[in-house]
Amino acid sequence: MPENHPLLHWYLPARRPADIDSLAPTALAAERAGFDSLSMPAGGPDPWALASGLCRRTERIGFLVALPTGSAGPTVIAQQADAFRRFAGGRLRLDVGAHGTGLAHDQRYGRTDEVMAVVRDLLDGRRIDFQGEHVQVEGAQLNDPAVEHPVPLYFGGESPAADGIAARRADVRLVRSAPPAVVAERVARARDRNPRLRYGLRLRLVGRAEASEARDAADRILDDRRSGSAGDAVVGTYDEVARRLFAYQDLGIDEFVLHGCTGPGEPARVAGEILPRLRALTDAAAVCGA
Repeated sequence: MPENHPLLHWYLPARRPADIDSLAPTALAAERAGFDSLSMPAGGPDPWALASGLCRRTERIGFLVALPTGSAGPTVIAQQADAFRRFAGGRLRLDVGAHGTGLAHDQRYGRTDEVMAVVRDLLDGRRIDFQGEHVQVEGAQLNDPAVEHPVPLYFGGESPAADGIAARRADVRLVRSAPPAVVAERVARARDRNPRLRYGLRLRLVGRAEASEARDAADRILDDRRSGSAGDAVVGTYDEVARRLFAYQDLGIDEFVLHGCTGPGEPARVAGEILPRLRALTDAAAVCGA
């Protein structure tokens, strides 16, 4: 993909009940549509199991695996990630969440900070000793790690503590959907801490040829609890949705984690109608700025 075009991830709403056969059509549709990876959420079936199963059904598309840090220790997480990237020939990104049963907010973020530090070093092939408040590791090292396949770390959260962790540990700072002015403030706040950080936006799109069709589709999402909320979605014609994406990109968003209506037809709709319009806007802006 050209350097001035964003990376694109398709959110796979793998809530229970879900299985590989029911999710594979959407995964294949996203791959055919040119998306860079599938976003595998936490809170449903085991994301490692889903990613492994869908990896066998696909050829190119990557996997942005949501990883609650309270689910396992950092050495186990690093072993799981290393095994997957070796098996899949790369194709792995980690979306790290600040979780921890029984921990207060600051404790959860403190533990996540330490977990990310250890996971990063292990995946980079280092032998480490680490003595933190929440994590203690002595002489840990992966056996012949697949360092030829780097694993980018993604991190979200809206608090100042999340900004600090992202600046220290992450490759990509994930931002939740919000009006452009709010997103601009969040990006600027994080950029002050780490100018090399990339930014990703989680965003639901409901685009149709006519605005009335888009509103009707958004209403159907609200009527279907399995689809999640459409309250923060960008709803409008294909041109309107593309312009909103471009506005976010112009604010510094490098990657989009996109989510549309459920079903395997939606990735193709977004890729066929909205993304070409976004690329045209991006290319035109590049020419004007040259």
